[in-house]
Amino acid sequence: MMSQYHKPTEVVDDDSHAGTRAPNSIPEKQILDAAYGLLLAVGMRRLNMADIARSASVSRATVYRHWPNVNSVVGALVTREFAAVTAHAFSTDTASARAGLVSAVVDIVRSIRVHPLMRKIIDVDPDFLLPYLVTRRGTSTTHQLGLIEMALHAGRVDGSIRAGKVALQARAMWLLACSFTLTAPVLADEVSLEDLDGQLAEILDRYLAP
Repeated sequence: MMSQYHKPTEVVDDDSHAGTRAPNSIPEKQILDAAYGLLLAVGMRRLNMADIARSASVSRATVYRHWPNVNSVVGALVTREFAAVTAHAFSTDTASARAGLVSAVVDIVRSIRVHPLMRKIIDVDPDFLLPYLVTRRGTSTTHQLGLIEMALHAGRVDGSIRAGKVALQARAMWLLACSFTLTAPVLADEVSLEDLDGQLAEILDRYLAP
């Protein structure tokens, strides 16, 4: 399923780049594409701004105009890649808002779990993920929560999702999805990841059903 994500996919930048693009923002995709290739090749610990600039065929000053350090480059790259995964997951037409939401969340879990960028970070530089799990919310999380909340509201309209506090339901669903994304591979010994994803779909469907 993730073959379509074997190389970076361009998505809309965050609101810091809304409106007219400044001249020094033109190489942004070029820089992120270069960082993507380098990160997969050498891992985050060996990644540096000079190599990113060289690979992107821009000056180090150009890279620093966009991001202050390697961590911020990788953060922007993760945001871009996960936004592409999320957009794809929420693009499927389904019979109801509940069916669409369950399908989208399971699809995101499955896709991010095997995404080359996520696999490289988990295998080589897992410490990069820790702040986003225990101390602060990342841009990708905020974006995903927003889409889940929109789907929950749609489910109220078509009657497929039970009443409840939307913000609470969205966060409970995200926390469940996060555990299946990061921890499921550790538990896939006597059962398969496909079986576990099936259980996730069942849990979500029953949680949302009126």
